[in-house]
Amino acid sequence: MIENNLEMPTEMKESFLAIGTCPVSATINIVGGKWKVIILYLISYNISRFSQIHKLIQGISKKTLAEQLKELESDGIILRKVYPQVPPRVEYSMTAKGLTLRPIIFSMRDWGMKFAIDKGGNGC
Repeated sequence: MIENNLEMPTEMKESFLAIGTCPVSATINIVGGKWKVIILYLISYNISRFSQIHKLIQGISKKTLAEQLKELESDGIILRKVYPQVPPRVEYSMTAKGLTLRPIIFSMRDWGMKFAIDKGGNGC
């Protein structure tokens, strides 16, 4: 919570009051963590199958990937489509809400290309 004696810029104060919390913190609660932005980056390029995503992210377990995908689906960021065939085929895509994150994800990609490329990462 915000201390009463803390002065913040008007725009910042209005954004806190509009949703009752820090909007940056609220965003991080949805897309934060080690894997979610990488998963969204891949899905935004139509890499849509679980096995494809898993192969492209070094170090993520299948269990963790499944959990992260379920959370993103639950938050309305991605859509999970199951095709009725044998063996079952599942594909993931961005929802309209998820697509609004693309500019942020691509800005992160661009920043990484400029400043962090020598630091390595988790694949993709």
